[in-house]
Order: sequence, then C-alpha cells, then structure tokens
Amino acid sequence: MNERRIELHKILCELLGSAEVYFQPPESVKMRYPAIVYSLNNIDSQFADDKPYVINRQYAVTLIDKNPDSEFVDKLAALPSCEFVKPYKKDNLNHYLYTLYF
Repeated sequence: MNERRIELHKILCELLGSAEVYFQPPESVKMRYPAIVYSLNNIDSQFADDKPYVINRQYAVTLIDKNPDSEFVDKLAALPSCEFVKPYKKDNLNHYLYTLYF
C-alpha cells in the first residue's frame, strides 16, 4: 500500500469532513453525497543518470455533490498542486473534476 496515497486519503477525508472518500471504488459501492472519488491518473518521473529521482503521482479527483453550489469546490481547488478541470452533471448529481499531484 502506498503511504503517500493513504496520506492523501486522510487529507481528502478532513477536507470533506466525512469518510465518504473512495479510492478507485467498485461499482457495487453505495455512496452518500457529498463524496470524493479519486484514482491514479498518471505518474510523472524526472530522470538523472537514466534513473528516476523525482516521481510525482497525478490523481484524478472528482467531487460529487447534490448541491450545485457545493462548499467543497473551492476547498479542493485550494489544495497544493490541485487544478480544477471541469464541472459536469450526471445522474442528477454535480461532478467537479480536478487533477492533483501528490
């Protein structure tokens, strides 16, 4: 298990104020909203002497909320190395997509 990912999970739980934070959840998981779903999106490596010396993991983070004016939109955007990508609506829920390096 990746210790940095666990640290990110804790940060996201604190930000949301609940345990409704899911890492790559299976479709069978019943979520309550607001919720955050995140998954590994990319690994960016910087090399020196043909070896990686900096490895940054990029996560796709989605805030899902029934409230179109979710209080968590700006809180997520304020995280270091976090960038808002786009909002969209699906299944009558508001989704806010971010990329986050951690």
